[in-house]
Amino acid sequence: MKKILILGGGFAGVDAATHLRKLNYDVTLVSNRDYFYIYPTSIWIPTHEIGFKDTCIDLNELQKAHGFNLIIDGVNKISKENNSVTLQSGKIINDYDYLIIAIGASKMKPKGVENTFSICGAPEQSLAIRDALDDLVKKGSGKIAMGFGGNPKDTSAVRGGPGFELLFNVHNMLKKKGIRDKFELTFFAPMAEPGKRMGPNALKMMATMFSKLKIKQHFGKKITHFEKDGVVFEDESKLDADLVMFIPAGDGHEIIKESDLSTNDAGFIKTDDYSCVLNEDGSLSNIYAIGDVASLEGYDWRAKQGHVAEVMAKNAAHNIHQREQNKTNFKGYNEHLNILCVMDTGNGAAFVYRDEKKAFMLPMPIFGHWLKKAWGVYCRNTKLGKIPRIPGM
Repeated sequence: MKKILILGGGFAGVDAATHLRKLNYDVTLVSNRDYFYIYPTSIWIPTHEIGFKDTCIDLNELQKAHGFNLIIDGVNKISKENNSVTLQSGKIINDYDYLIIAIGASKMKPKGVENTFSICGAPEQSLAIRDALDDLVKKGSGKIAMGFGGNPKDTSAVRGGPGFELLFNVHNMLKKKGIRDKFELTFFAPMAEPGKRMGPNALKMMATMFSKLKIKQHFGKKITHFEKDGVVFEDESKLDADLVMFIPAGDGHEIIKESDLSTNDAGFIKTDDYSCVLNEDGSLSNIYAIGDVASLEGYDWRAKQGHVAEVMAKNAAHNIHQREQNKTNFKGYNEHLNILCVMDTGNGAAFVYRDEKKAFMLPMPIFGHWLKKAWGVYCRNTKLGKIPRIPGM
């Protein structure tokens, strides 16, 4: 039985392990934490709508459900030449037939970023945002700024959606408490039209929502640095804030930048459409890179999302199996590139979709909020194999 080593316990890594176990491979998953974190539902932790544990699935439960081997440890070094992985504990693994890298991305580090919180950072950051919000609510007033940044070396590494969602949910929470008028909410971003990748109609609808909810906008100015009490821009203007939530753009993982793997300018692993890392002569290697760690090629509006990572994971499992059967019916991710999300507002949602042919945002009333809540339950139970996965999802 061929051995497959998977690095990373997120959407890409867990799905790859699940699919490969169904194909009866000997799979070992390495994760630096002992739980799978459902990032899309973490937007409700700061507003107390759900608890931290509600976003976590114990990896030991996933191991029992699917039968893969599990190592809780960080990755310290990856060597393509030596066909080896060194873990933070010092353990060296070099007896695998295939390696799947799914360790995600690092974050860009603008000056003073330690003065901000991030809903897309370490899971514990959601609790820190919650506590900071609680302090402002107790105070009874305050200025809250939320936004995201970009990576000029890789436009696919932007993740702004959770920032929009969190601010809308905070607005809704403050409104329920009857103190919304005591708070100034601002959304900021260095690009002139944040959210443009969702399409022109979505961009107009977002502007309407900001206006309706009396959320200020601060767009089109480069961020120079963050201070304890706000955001400073290239024209030396400052956005004052008691709480700043900022989602830095993704950047190549430090482990990858220090490895002998081929990367793009931003430090993401180069692969072919089938997620395989190619050898110098163009032949297939035994390494696959999936999810945020990989360079995502394609349309200008492309974005790294969980469902794209899951497509990569399923395809990688399929493509490895094809190779083991001496077949070449490989599957690529490019034809599945799209933007797809339910953008939650706390009292409703909007369905966002874009591909190469169409782009739209469909408003959804309170039903949309409960639809996303239902997706969280669906995600947990499908990962654990308790309910079947809906085809195409």
